[in-house]
Amino acid sequence: MDVENIYQHFRKEEQPFIQQVLDWIDQVDGQYAPVLTPYLDPREQYIMQTLVASSVVQVAFHSAITSAERKRAIIYPDYYEVTAEDFEEKLFEIHYAHKFASINHSQILGSLMGAGIKRNALGDIITDGVRFQFALASSVADYVALQIDHIGRQAVQLALIEPAELVHPIDESQIESTTIVSFRLDNVVANVYNISRQRAKQLVQNGRVKVNFAEVVRPDFTLAQFDIVSVRGFGRFYIKKIGSKTKKDRYRIDLSVLRK
Repeated sequence: MDVENIYQHFRKEEQPFIQQVLDWIDQVDGQYAPVLTPYLDPREQYIMQTLVASSVVQVAFHSAITSAERKRAIIYPDYYEVTAEDFEEKLFEIHYAHKFASINHSQILGSLMGAGIKRNALGDIITDGVRFQFALASSVADYVALQIDHIGRQAVQLALIEPAELVHPIDESQIESTTIVSFRLDNVVANVYNISRQRAKQLVQNGRVKVNFAEVVRPDFTLAQFDIVSVRGFGRFYIKKIGSKTKKDRYRIDLSVLRK
């Protein structure tokens, strides 16, 4: 592959991930054996799918949580038959005194990260409003089960569960369509949450905005399809589709928006 030509289609900050994917592709092609990746966000899945499409290998994405955004991938040679077990995933439910206390997604994520778990070893965290469950790479499952006994100040126990025990997660997001003049981060945030461009710029510069789970402080950061944007105090949105331009030279986009 022409690496320089590939790079020009993606962001500069995505180059390390692109190189990692190219290394995985070369490994599978050279050793003729599959490679299992960590959990990938939708943007990373898109990049991987794009690169694999120009190669001689195949890719499959999977999470035991059917509606999951974050999935593991297996890059494999054409002879290989992928099974669900190949993705090496464990499912946990958090047991806590829900009649007397509450926990939330941010606390769970914070506790797992505080225990030393890398973000790419963790899949989605889901809830039906009371019960909380999450997917985890099997390689760190035993460690997590021993380390986590509190979420915030609430005592908890982690219990392994089977896919059949997964809850039906609450999805409070709404599918929305809009038009934008540019894909600048501050412009899109202002459009989605109906706030001024200056207010959106301040949110970004003050470290209150993350793109694909990483803090971004540049208001002129350019968003792309499949990016997940979270804005502290406002919610999060996911760019599902970028359509054609309107007659007024604006871009049509479809979003999945969760508002606080």
